[in-house]
Amino acid sequence: MAGIYIHIPFCKKACTYCDFHFTTSTKNLDEMVEAICKEIIMKKDRLALQQVDSIYFGGGTPSTLPSVALQKILATIEQLFPIASNAEITIEANPDDLTAQKIAELRQLPFNRFSIGTQSFFNEDLIWMNRAHNAQEATDCIKRSQDAGFEKLTIDLIYGYPMLSDQKWATNIQTALDLEVPHISAYSLTVEPRTALAHAIEKGKQPMVNDDQSAEQFLMLIDTLTSRGFEHYEISNYSLPGKYAVHNTNYWKGVPYLGIGPSAHGFDGTNRYINVANNTKYLTSIANKQLPETIEQLSKADQFNEYVMTSLRTMWGIDLEKVSNEFGEKPKELILRHIKPYLSDEKVYIDNQKIYLNNKGKLFADGIAAALFLDEEELS
Repeated sequence: MAGIYIHIPFCKKACTYCDFHFTTSTKNLDEMVEAICKEIIMKKDRLALQQVDSIYFGGGTPSTLPSVALQKILATIEQLFPIASNAEITIEANPDDLTAQKIAELRQLPFNRFSIGTQSFFNEDLIWMNRAHNAQEATDCIKRSQDAGFEKLTIDLIYGYPMLSDQKWATNIQTALDLEVPHISAYSLTVEPRTALAHAIEKGKQPMVNDDQSAEQFLMLIDTLTSRGFEHYEISNYSLPGKYAVHNTNYWKGVPYLGIGPSAHGFDGTNRYINVANNTKYLTSIANKQLPETIEQLSKADQFNEYVMTSLRTMWGIDLEKVSNEFGEKPKELILRHIKPYLSDEKVYIDNQKIYLNNKGKLFADGIAAALFLDEEELS
């Protein structure tokens, strides 16, 4: 079991909050598609004939690519890797790209899941974010996708930004429910360095993000969605039972995956491969038949801490038996020692040899995970 991630570094507009690797220029689009296909060929032995059960086109905005370019990349993958018959094949898309014609074209390709960057159903909020679509396009594209037979849909929503009142947030959530979207990814707005939003806040042109507002709207989301049958299966992800995102779930469970394209990451179970986040350098490297990557060899402590961080964020929790089997009894004992304050504060609970966050603890997930991290000496 393995996955393939393809990073498409093109966007129509620069969202104010975004710090992902992208460009708004499509000058080198054809060259980039060629390079991505070449990189796939160069990495054809990386997965050691493991069956691929998820392919994910992220970015950037992959839906900006012409369908013929998407087809070329998919065909390259299909020629080189064994793809599961029920593989999840996702493309991230902006609502304004999902016209009836575009959806029809994508329907002819192997894609079976859309990840739609909705963010909000309010025009004033979308303008504030500098999104390329409007609220009507957000709802229309979801309905068009469903009518075309795309049942596997997820939408992104953002909360915790100054313009979003609790009432508007409740409306966004209810709109997603009314549209019968089976999977929702929701993210608290974070101010990343070197973004337009960070610059505006520094200049006093935008207010600071309010952590209390974010926490309150996070809990609103959990209460509303779980009361409607959704499972909060990862801190930022909610789905109806059995509708989890295969690709992202595999990330959290440590399944190997290839990372293709500028800025993409890959993982083979022991090492992490990180592509250069620069289009020119990426293209030059591929043209010279060199992989544009650095390799991060994960130490035992790195592997342990990544497991703690990712598993604690999910509804499957930290498996203490897995810790004992893979890392030893000492790390298990240290986890149980370090978790005690959070048990007392009712931020976590232990059931059947697994540690889980409760809703209160989900507000402090990263901090709790960090408190459980161990170094090499503690793991020896």
